[in-house]
Amino acid sequence: MLRRLLFILVPLAFLLVAALALPLGTVLAQQETQRVYVDRLSDAGRFASLGDTAMRTGRLEALDSELTRYAELYGIDVAVADPAGEVVAASVPPNQAADLLDSSRVQAVMTPALAGFRPAPPTAVWPWESGPLVLAEPIGRDSEVAGVVVLVSPTDRLRASILYDWAGLLLLSLVPLTGLAASAWPLSRWVLRPVQRLDGATAAVAQGDLSVRADAAGGPPELRRLAESFNAMVDVVQKAVERQRAFVSDASHQLRNPLASLRLAVENLAPFLTGPDARTAHQDAVEEAMAMHRMLNSLLAMTRLESFSGAAPVDMDGVLAAHAGRWRVLGAQRGVTVETRVPGGLWLMAPPGGLGSVLDELMSNATRLSGGTRVELRVRSADGSDPGEESASEVAGDAAAESARGAPDMVELHVSDDGVGLTDEERAGALRRFWRAAKHQNTDGTGLGLAICAELIRGAGGELRLESGLPRPDGTGHGLDVFVRLPLAPAPRPDATHGAPHEAAHGAAHGATTGGATNGATDAIDADPSGASA
Repeated sequence: MLRRLLFILVPLAFLLVAALALPLGTVLAQQETQRVYVDRLSDAGRFASLGDTAMRTGRLEALDSELTRYAELYGIDVAVADPAGEVVAASVPPNQAADLLDSSRVQAVMTPALAGFRPAPPTAVWPWESGPLVLAEPIGRDSEVAGVVVLVSPTDRLRASILYDWAGLLLLSLVPLTGLAASAWPLSRWVLRPVQRLDGATAAVAQGDLSVRADAAGGPPELRRLAESFNAMVDVVQKAVERQRAFVSDASHQLRNPLASLRLAVENLAPFLTGPDARTAHQDAVEEAMAMHRMLNSLLAMTRLESFSGAAPVDMDGVLAAHAGRWRVLGAQRGVTVETRVPGGLWLMAPPGGLGSVLDELMSNATRLSGGTRVELRVRSADGSDPGEESASEVAGDAAAESARGAPDMVELHVSDDGVGLTDEERAGALRRFWRAAKHQNTDGTGLGLAICAELIRGAGGELRLESGLPRPDGTGHGLDVFVRLPLAPAPRPDATHGAPHEAAHGAAHGATTGGATNGATDAIDADPSGASA
């Protein structure tokens, strides 16, 4: 934006100086021309007086001698003609004098002079014009015109003088032009500095960080007021979001105890129910109470996970170390084989503490709801190559090469199964909150898990979508593939792997199993899967 503003201001400075210099240059040319014209007109008037006397007395020798000396001294040709246009006296030989008077420029000024009128003076002689300055002075006036004096003056010196004046004007114009061009840079930075800060704050808010505020100091008053208004708006939005989250969290917590008491009371009714219909109704009531409990857990998990904003480098090795064992145990309990094909040393930009929760949810869905026998987690570079055949450094190198070619440095994670899968229509709606597949309506869950995962991935600058998965064992189709696309993060330097960045990322990856807000959110989502097969 700074370059664009300078691209506008600097040409405007040139135009402003040119708008002042061009009229001034024209005035200088006109003044210099008028000065020379008046000087030549005085000489022509003197020759007209001498010519009048010589033509009345018939003594032309003195007039010829005067014209010759004038031409030798000043290099200006002069001729005196009678009313018929015949040369009477001249500073050049007679044959040259006739040619001199026959030119169109001379005839244009001789005609009004022979009629008794002095021709209009020239406006200006321009440096690019090479023609002479021609003056014609009548001898006598009105009907008593006895002849005309024609003075043909070269304009070399006049044009050189005008060019000299223009050069001085140009040098003088460089002073304000340099000042304007030099002041355009600091002025532009002064104006745009608050705009850049406001742009950075807006980008941070768009990524979910509501703690950022624009610096309202410096810059024009209008931009300072804009920054203050922006900060006030973010304050209002932050307070509204905090109130919303607090309400959901408080409501979930406050409903836990009454719901637990209600569930306990309902379960305690079991010994007093003897009829089959009563026992069926009692079982339905218990299941509904359990479903409400899972719903509260999901709402609380959603509130906690939505508090994560932005993205941070996450060590994929740490995520697998914290979660892969759990996935395999869950898969074994349900007769599903869980495989992971992830290169070592891979770092991704992911939701802080959220990548493990996302993969927990996807693996839980795949092992519980897919109806398949195999679930696979694999990582592919952005060009689609299989990381099982290359190292993490090669994956990073591929992404860096793509970045050099203009493509984003992204890595793809796939959680694929060989189960029943979803239709195209079901995939389109599976990422909406509270969506349940028709075949999973009687399965535990509320339809929030995938929606929350998709929001977390989008918040980290990635993408989550549903595609066709692994081929089914019977060859009748494909299961479901949850496609997660995340930015590649640069691996920390070897001498910094034990420093704060590594610990923060590794701690975020392990947060799902070591407690805290992330752990509670993960447990709640796992107890409340989305209902979409994965």
